[in-house]
Amino acid sequence: MNAARRVRHLPLRIRLVAGFAVAMLVLLTAAGAFVYWRVQYALDRGLDTELAAATGVIAPLVGADGQVTSTERATATGAGWQVLDRAGTVLDSGGPAPSTSLVSRAALDRVGASGVRTLDVGSFLPVADEPYRVRVTALPSTGERAAAYLLVGVRRDHRDEALRELLLQLSLAGLGALLVACVVGDVLARLALRPVERYRRRAAEISAGASGVRLDVPASRDDEVTRLGHTLNEMLGALEQSLDRERQFVNDASHELRTPLTLLKSRIQLTRRRTRSVEEHERALDELEVDVTRLADLAEQLLALSRRPPETEASTDVVATTREVVDGWLAAHPEQAADLHLVPATAEAHAVVEASALGRIVTNLLANAVTHGRPPVTIRVRREAAHVVLEVADHGEGMDPELLAQATRRFSRAPEARSRPGAGLGLSIVEAQVATSGGELRLCHAGHHVSSGAVTEVLCRHDDAMTVSVILPAAVPSAG
Repeated sequence: MNAARRVRHLPLRIRLVAGFAVAMLVLLTAAGAFVYWRVQYALDRGLDTELAAATGVIAPLVGADGQVTSTERATATGAGWQVLDRAGTVLDSGGPAPSTSLVSRAALDRVGASGVRTLDVGSFLPVADEPYRVRVTALPSTGERAAAYLLVGVRRDHRDEALRELLLQLSLAGLGALLVACVVGDVLARLALRPVERYRRRAAEISAGASGVRLDVPASRDDEVTRLGHTLNEMLGALEQSLDRERQFVNDASHELRTPLTLLKSRIQLTRRRTRSVEEHERALDELEVDVTRLADLAEQLLALSRRPPETEASTDVVATTREVVDGWLAAHPEQAADLHLVPATAEAHAVVEASALGRIVTNLLANAVTHGRPPVTIRVRREAAHVVLEVADHGEGMDPELLAQATRRFSRAPEARSRPGAGLGLSIVEAQVATSGGELRLCHAGHHVSSGAVTEVLCRHDDAMTVSVILPAAVPSAG
């Protein structure tokens, strides 16, 4: 466990080279073992052929008493030979074979009756003084026969020397190849990881506060590292845009909050300058309530913008929800009953949107139309193929094309609207809610159209009056 933890703490380049070296070591060992085995097999096969030929000559010459009838013919084979009884005692021998048995009694017992067994006598490493390859043949057993085994052996000196030389050469070649492989692997790992290290240094510069900096991604390459670089650059761009928006939001919010806070502070200071009657204090409190209400509304709108609307598959009756919002508005502002006109819908219209989100959309559109437009304000809901369209139109002066393009930005207001209530957040809230619901928001006036959110093919069916259209995906009716 500790070894694995230490390995994980090693640099990636070292781990890659180590893994490559281990793989090469296994491959070279397997290849060397195969070559060694094939050469050993070929050499042993040559010796076995020589032993088989010598055995074929000497075996017929062994008499019942264990003596070879023609020593000259047996010695002419060039192999050493021994005739043993069942106890392993040497009855006769010749050639380069020693006078003592070449094999042990246990080896003879493993041969069995009428069997043949080939054995290597003497160690390969360390080098033995008299290495032999011995063929043990069990002779036919009779009651009068003393000889039980015929041993024919040849020296393995040349064979063992060739194998030791081969083993040495394979080891040297394998170590050399492994060293070259490690060097090549280290160079390749450095080259492969060099862009990653360059990205790391550039990321450190960005973390230290550098702005507008991007990773240097070669345009001539297209591999995993360059694709990572492009992805990181895209992420850096998105982060910078997000930071710019947040910075702009904080600046705009500070600007908008400064005015009501300054007014509030000034009114308090003016009220404290002299002794006032109860009626004067009440009038001062009424003025302060206006400023506090504006601050509360602004804070509520800022909170609405900061919350991420939940993605949902909820189905909401747009006609019923719009009617409830309009009725609630008229209940709070009965003097505007003649200024609002809700066009009755000709068909049911259910959209994929949260009821609370739709209520916030309608409320903000009504507040914008009543505050910045002129009556009458017309609210219309209609079904358009796979979409539900909510239109709020007024007969005010509308917006010029330049203001239309930035009307949904936070705190965006026309100069003449600065003296009216509001903070310029209504359309921003509507845009956020519509975009989360997968819909489209359109601002239209005098033939100019500005769209945000999902682009739809729904056509505008209104006149040149200032019209805000919310196009939401229609809900699929349930089977029940």
